[in-house]
Amino acid sequence: MSSVVPHRTEVRLSPGRRLQVLLAVAVARRLAAKPPARTRALLARLRKGARPATYAEARAAREAVVAVSLRCAGDEGCLPRSLAIVLLCRARGTWPTWTVGVRARLPFGAHAWVEAEGRMVEEKADPSYFRPLFSVPAEGAP
Repeated sequence: MSSVVPHRTEVRLSPGRRLQVLLAVAVARRLAAKPPARTRALLARLRKGARPATYAEARAAREAVVAVSLRCAGDEGCLPRSLAIVLLCRARGTWPTWTVGVRARLPFGAHAWVEAEGRMVEEKADPSYFRPLFSVPAEGAP
């Protein structure tokens, strides 16, 4: 049984914003089924022209995603959740860093997350718990 990522139930989305979030989640779920190299290449193209997202912008996108999608809110939903977050941010002209990595300690497992302002956005674990394999930062970011 998968646990659910805590999310705020008081997140209120306008009908237009809710539709935008649902669309981002649907596209993210399709992207999550693609090979990692293809997803990475597509995201590298999508980030063009976007400014780096602030932590608050990325957190708001994450809260919206987990408010509308139980699958993305679950522990097993890290990949579609992280993809939906970057897509939502991009729709608003920003781009957080999208990262894929692995746990540094047992049990082994892959994980995907977003970062903004140099820190993981609303992840429960300490950053040292993960080792990044690759990322797609905002264009021109270090």
